[in-house]
Amino acid sequence: MFVQLLLLSSILLTCISSGNAGVTSAFIRNEWPSVDIPLDNEVFAVPKGYNAPQQVHITQGDYDGKGVIISWVTANEPGSNKVRYGLSEGNYDFTAEGTVQNYTFYNYKSGYIHQCLVDGLQYDTKYYYEIGHGDSSRKFWFQTPPKIDPDASYKFGIIGDLGQTYNSLSTLEHCMQTGAQTILFVGDLSYADRYDNHDVGVRWDSWGRFVERSAAYQPWIWSAGNHEIEYFPHMGEVIPFRNYLHRYPTPYPASKSSSPLWYAVRRASAHIIVLSSYSPFEKEKLRAMYLNSIFPSKLNLCQCNIDIAIMPAINVMDLDGIMEPSRCSSCMELPLLVHKKKEYNVIYQLDPGFKHPPMFEILLYGKFAYLSHIMAVKYTPQWKWLEQELKKVDREKTPWLIVLMHAPIYNSNDAHFMEGESMRVVFESWFCHYKVDVIFAGHVHAYERSYRISNIMRSNGSSNIVPDKSAPVYITVGDGGNQEGLANRFRDPQPDYSAFREASYGHSTLEIKNRTHAFYHWNRNDDGKRVPTDTFVLHNQYWRRIYEACDLLSQGKQSQKKKTEEKPSSFSHNQFEQQTTKIVNLLSQGRQAFE
Repeated sequence: MFVQLLLLSSILLTCISSGNAGVTSAFIRNEWPSVDIPLDNEVFAVPKGYNAPQQVHITQGDYDGKGVIISWVTANEPGSNKVRYGLSEGNYDFTAEGTVQNYTFYNYKSGYIHQCLVDGLQYDTKYYYEIGHGDSSRKFWFQTPPKIDPDASYKFGIIGDLGQTYNSLSTLEHCMQTGAQTILFVGDLSYADRYDNHDVGVRWDSWGRFVERSAAYQPWIWSAGNHEIEYFPHMGEVIPFRNYLHRYPTPYPASKSSSPLWYAVRRASAHIIVLSSYSPFEKEKLRAMYLNSIFPSKLNLCQCNIDIAIMPAINVMDLDGIMEPSRCSSCMELPLLVHKKKEYNVIYQLDPGFKHPPMFEILLYGKFAYLSHIMAVKYTPQWKWLEQELKKVDREKTPWLIVLMHAPIYNSNDAHFMEGESMRVVFESWFCHYKVDVIFAGHVHAYERSYRISNIMRSNGSSNIVPDKSAPVYITVGDGGNQEGLANRFRDPQPDYSAFREASYGHSTLEIKNRTHAFYHWNRNDDGKRVPTDTFVLHNQYWRRIYEACDLLSQGKQSQKKKTEEKPSSFSHNQFEQQTTKIVNLLSQGRQAFE
């Protein structure tokens, strides 16, 4: 079995290194209508009993997996905000007390939202818990992960863009059949923003009851998508993410994040980083000056204390013909100038040595330059936090480095094409430097997997998509089943970086076996059946390097042994022998666990 898997892995790695284009599936499914399930359907049933807890869900509550945040809603009154829990069903020896709140959204008033942190738990232990009281109390359970260990095996389910249609129900039920222990959710939860007025809140409630069948038992690691923004000026609701943030807490303080929209957790052998594709709402304000003339004779940016200078709109599209503006009269550095034209902001950073911190970068397409949204990512709290979090990752303890985001960085579908470009330009070099294993995204309502590729600026000044062994695999799983339907228009021809793509509903699983290998599956929803469709063995980026080092050491060992026989040198030979044996033993342990 092990040999077969290695052979499969070798074939995949060969494809990655050669950059061969992959497969565009010709499968066309007879999908159920992309409409939300009626509210009177049993999947949205309100639990029996006065003020019974509903919309129960759990997520990790700390950094290392020894805590959970339990959330629920009571409709009629606050009721008890306590969680009773223990090691056997019906025997609740421990109690934790949480908080309760409610809020209004336009003319909708939420129920009473309870959130309770249960921490100090034992690893790898099944806990039973009860919430509510009397005849209306409800009972659930959850399993804590194994302790942080490089060879801890663990199975994740991955879902994105779920919604609450019949297709959504198929995805949810199929994922529950896989034995996934935790769900990695890549954004776009309820699609309640497709409703208006009071119905927005109603559809958040129905979705909470809809996913409870899984989320009350398996932790869901949340990330936010564009459908959580809910910007409704006509309703007087202009603060983004209000419904989402009230209902779905995250353990962001545990990773020293300043926002629940980006954070990190460690679970078993994985270090999971959650990013926000819509951090513009959290950006630092830019200090800008609009210029009255196109080429000012004098401009003192230093004394003005501004970050950028913005030029008035002009009909200039040919970059070769642009004239150089005057330098800053104080520091003699060129300012960063911005042309606004139509729906694009065309920008020019005219001097690589410009010492005013650039808040933009240029995306060049032929002779045209379009604004990247880097202004909303770089030098923001999220950027600063990620810089520090990546430094904290210890691959000796958590070898698997996983990143979640909503908008995909690589996507060959016409839908949302290149919408993740701004985040790619800022973060991709970090992903390669720290050797992220896999990045999961949603947003595009189809499935796609890439090879290991990157598009970072190189020393020779070139920038193009090329095979890169240090890069992550990018996987889009925005195919949960929401009412917007499938994105079935892939770009043709299929790019070399795209390994497999299909416009079908489904979900994924990532089963970590040990520090070196993991099984990945994408499962298509086919007429109510779960059909494994895209499968491969994922090699850990950190330990792959150890494998390569082991090969070199083995070769060196033979050479050293030969030299030692010719000219004995017991100390150096023994030292080399110990180091080689140590690495070989570690790899052997991983192989045995994998088998």
